[in-house]
Amino acid sequence: MTSTPALDGITVLDFATVGPAARCSRILADYGATVVKIGAPPKKSGVQIEPAYYAYSGSRWMKRIRLDLKAPEGKGAFLKLAEQADVVIESFRPGVVDRLGVGFADVSQVNPKIIYCSTSGYGQDGPASKWAGHDINYLAMGGFLHCSGRRADGGPPIPGATVADSAAGGMHAAIAILAALLRRAATGKGEYLDVSVAEGVLSLMALTVDQHLAVGADPGPGHDILTGRYACYDTYACADDKWLSVGAIEPAFYRNLCKALGCEQWLEHQLDDESQDRIREDFRAAFRTRDRDAWVADLAPNDTCVAPVYSIPELAADAHFAQRGAFSEAEHAEHGKFRQVSPVLAGMNEVEGAAPVRDSSVTDTDEMLRGAGYSAEEIERLRGEGTIA
Repeated sequence: MTSTPALDGITVLDFATVGPAARCSRILADYGATVVKIGAPPKKSGVQIEPAYYAYSGSRWMKRIRLDLKAPEGKGAFLKLAEQADVVIESFRPGVVDRLGVGFADVSQVNPKIIYCSTSGYGQDGPASKWAGHDINYLAMGGFLHCSGRRADGGPPIPGATVADSAAGGMHAAIAILAALLRRAATGKGEYLDVSVAEGVLSLMALTVDQHLAVGADPGPGHDILTGRYACYDTYACADDKWLSVGAIEPAFYRNLCKALGCEQWLEHQLDDESQDRIREDFRAAFRTRDRDAWVADLAPNDTCVAPVYSIPELAADAHFAQRGAFSEAEHAEHGKFRQVSPVLAGMNEVEGAAPVRDSSVTDTDEMLRGAGYSAEEIERLRGEGTIA
């Protein structure tokens, strides 16, 4: 790790096991916060999902505690932990934490400085607030899918990454929490954050949505330069059936590309709508004459805005990512050593050696409760009653 983690001294209690809230706590942990994952004891976990040992970076640097929140003493134990915490993150259906007695009102009574972040698909109120949903639903409602091209049957494509969970949800929540921590440093007051993943998608789509709101445009696939209207911003197959991405938006980059492809006849037609089919036809024919990596070697360093469309195995072996330290080692007691994505966002902690990944059955319950003032006898009694694990 770096010598002074950005969130050193910040304690986060996280109820989430998967999804946007779990992405958020992953970000906070990689910036140095002490994240405590709170789950139910095994016999009372119900439908709670346990992710694979390698998922979410294997809960790298996180602690774990299991409490039965439906038991009065389990709820009491959580509130004792919350007295010393800075942030609580939850992703239950709206209203659930209040019914359990662990919502913002309950926690702020014992800790007025708490930052309490509820992350849900559609927010805590409104007609859609109680809808169940996943990544694809939030991307659909926020306009992302509609503007993302079409399949052969005319339908929107299935995205290749959980953009809503990661960016519209996880990063959205992390940014909101960081801003709230800064505000608390100035005011001394905690606050409640209502993070809607669907509204995070709206934020991602703001350029397009704002165009509609301002001038009445009806954006969709092929509407503008960023959604496939012009040949200079597209993907092309090469001789080896691998693909290149082309993003030559600026006229100078477009001119460089045309010259490199032997397509000088199109130098003055970059944004000529009537010429786009013929430009694409000539670009496709040119790219089909050589393998992808040969094109990358010639074009990418020469101001053409070209990059390879990597498969996951290819990016995992890429020399650029390797030099940047994008991957690091982790080690699980049962599964051994494996590689994972490093904390790659700017300013995050560095991984030194192999990050330990513990089995999900291993908890820090005793340590956490001792720190909250529980005696060894009280902890043993609560374990015997099934309230903790």
